[in-house]
Amino acid sequence: MFGLHGILSIIFWLLALAAFLLCVVALVHAVRIPARAFPAAGKQTKQLWLIILGFATLFTFAAAVQYLGALSIFTIAAVIAAGIYLADVKPAVNEHKGGGGNQGPYGPW
Repeated sequence: MFGLHGILSIIFWLLALAAFLLCVVALVHAVRIPARAFPAAGKQTKQLWLIILGFATLFTFAAAVQYLGALSIFTIAAVIAAGIYLADVKPAVNEHKGGGGNQGPYGPW
């Protein structure tokens, strides 16, 4: 059987995998938003957020493949950074990303 250690290893691996997916979602969103939306929303630049979220994704990937411990200080900092982006920056830049409503590639639908 697995035992307590095996079950805890699986739980921490699932947490590391969830942290990696959280960082990927934040990074993909940051890539898709225009650079002018960040200063318009009063947030840091797109380039800075891409660097932060890129490192966060790297550290959580390392935790998910068990290169780093699931609760290393880098993994915890990465989850905090992605959480700040998703809770604070994402709603602000979504309001300023431009385009407005039902815009198609050649104008309104």
